[in-house]
Amino acid sequence: MGLRRKGRSPPVLSPEFVLQNHADAASYLAVGILLGLMFEVTAKYVIIFITVQYNVTYTIDDKSEHVNFYEYGPKDIATIFFYMLIAIILHAVIQDYILDKINRRLHLSKTKHSKFNESGQLAFFYLFSFVWGASILNAEEFTVNPTLLWKDYPHSRMLFQVKFFYICQIAYWLHALSELYFQKIRKEDIPRQLCYICLYIAHISGAYILNLQRLGLILMVPHYLVELIFHASRLFYFSDENKQKGFTVWALLFVMVRLLTLTLSVLTFGFGLAKVENPGFSIADGNFNVLSVRISCLGAVCLTQAWMMWKFINFQLKKWREHIKKQIPKKKITNTKNKLTKKELNRGQWHNILSSF
Repeated sequence: MGLRRKGRSPPVLSPEFVLQNHADAASYLAVGILLGLMFEVTAKYVIIFITVQYNVTYTIDDKSEHVNFYEYGPKDIATIFFYMLIAIILHAVIQDYILDKINRRLHLSKTKHSKFNESGQLAFFYLFSFVWGASILNAEEFTVNPTLLWKDYPHSRMLFQVKFFYICQIAYWLHALSELYFQKIRKEDIPRQLCYICLYIAHISGAYILNLQRLGLILMVPHYLVELIFHASRLFYFSDENKQKGFTVWALLFVMVRLLTLTLSVLTFGFGLAKVENPGFSIADGNFNVLSVRISCLGAVCLTQAWMMWKFINFQLKKWREHIKKQIPKKKITNTKNKLTKKELNRGQWHNILSSF
């Protein structure tokens, strides 16, 4: 995991050495980048990795008030890389100092151990992202007025919090790809995790590049809330299998959020952007409001929601079948007990009759 010394040290640069010390390597690299700020020669290069780039200042109504907005560009790749290193370090800290300690107390099996670690990491991330995203939405007006999702498109200018939020989101999910190797994920779990990680990267990056940050943000926050409830419920379930009420809340909210996602997506791509005054395609202006892009985006969202609902239905059916299987043996036991009691009663009656003779 890194950050904690192990008993035996494997050969340097061996695969096992990389697995055990990847977080240490990431921390050394991050510290090296930060130390570059101390020197004037390297500071102008290192600053690209740490701070958000493409700052644009605008004056409001010919007054002295200045508002800072941000655009996106190629330099964001360096910033994403740095915060991906931070995500790797935080991942190792949470794993070593929180999840591993809980795992030792619970004595889980290998399968449950892997799922517990996955849910533990994601629960921390979803909680942080939900609180952060909700605070941004609270400061914005498009939560009250949905027309702002497409009005004055393209929304190429972002506030600092919005841009930094997207950079951190992309950085986290890119780090999650590397953790599939670093955490020695079981082979049977890799396709499932790889699938949803790639979907997150594709959707969040797409919203960021296509200047659909408002729509992406308003869809991410409720989705993260639902995922937070699911993984928190799974953590409680691993500690005590009788604690399953959280899954009921998750199931209800899951369906509601899927409907909300489809509704807002259809409104934005099908009606809102189609009626915008400046339709067209211009990479320089960040305008991607053409029919092909709108159909592609709407199709991607609808297919993703359909896939999620399909997996959700299969999950519920599996739980229902397991519940029925547990109930059948109980019925058999009660039936056999009833039969035995009837036989005993009959035997008792015949014994009384024979004894009377």
